[in-house]
Amino acid sequence: MANGVNELIDMLYNMVSDAWGLPIGAERCVIERDKVLDLLDEIKAQLPSELAEAKRLINARADFISNARKEAETIKEEAAQHAKQLVEEQNIVKQAKARGNEIIAQAETRSSELRKAANEYADDALRRTEGAISEALNEVHQSRLKFRSAAASPEAPEESAQ
Repeated sequence: MANGVNELIDMLYNMVSDAWGLPIGAERCVIERDKVLDLLDEIKAQLPSELAEAKRLINARADFISNARKEAETIKEEAAQHAKQLVEEQNIVKQAKARGNEIIAQAETRSSELRKAANEYADDALRRTEGAISEALNEVHQSRLKFRSAAASPEAPEESAQ
């Protein structure tokens, strides 16, 4: 039927907004219960995939940060080994220390940049996913309130349609 939760919610919204109003109040309407329930079932079925995508993004962020840390550690180790090797050579001791510190600073800067980029990417992806899920949940809550209100109406929908 529909591809995403947002599209299903849009369909549900349109169904409710296009429904025939009842003469007893503008807030009450007649909708096809089966169609609404089918849409809600589809939304419920697709929400776990949305949550799975959010978890996948969190795991991808963790992997990205882990890889960045490993890369930074490798760069630090290489810098330390290079600096030690230069120290062993008597003529360039000062140069070796300076270069080793420079490489370590570059590694720390690179690690910090990678960590920051990973955090921003993951935060943005999670923020968008959280917004979509929150919006979907709010729509479902609003729809349920409208359905309950319609169901609590003392007049049956068949009588008011006549």
